[in-house]
Amino acid sequence: QVRLVESGGGLVQAGDSLRLSCTFSGRTFSRYSMGWFRQAPGKEREFVVGVSWRGGPTYYADSVKGRFTISRDNAKNTVYLQMNSLKPEDTAAYYCAARMLGNVGLKSDEWTDWGQGTQVTVSS
Repeated sequence: QVRLVESGGGLVQAGDSLRLSCTFSGRTFSRYSMGWFRQAPGKEREFVVGVSWRGGPTYYADSVKGRFTISRDNAKNTVYLQMNSLKPEDTAAYYCAARMLGNVGLKSDEWTDWGQGTQVTVSS
């Protein structure tokens, strides 16, 4: 059974950076596409970024292009989300998702495994 544990969230000011980590266990990490979603209060969970199990390509939501970068380290079974130039509208709970041997999906129901989430709050 896949287990995903996110870390790295926190309270920052607009313009700051954060790096989220998601540690994967339970299965063979290199066989899983990995993604990040986020959910703000009162809103639906939305796709942020994903990377194929092949290591590429990567896909980004328009709202984060040029500011966020996803990377994966198969030796450490970890996927990272580097977030730069954070904005108040980036405030949300961020969730790590996994999908075995599948393409990166833009919809949450295309992913099979989820972490518990880590909160990111950006103050203005």
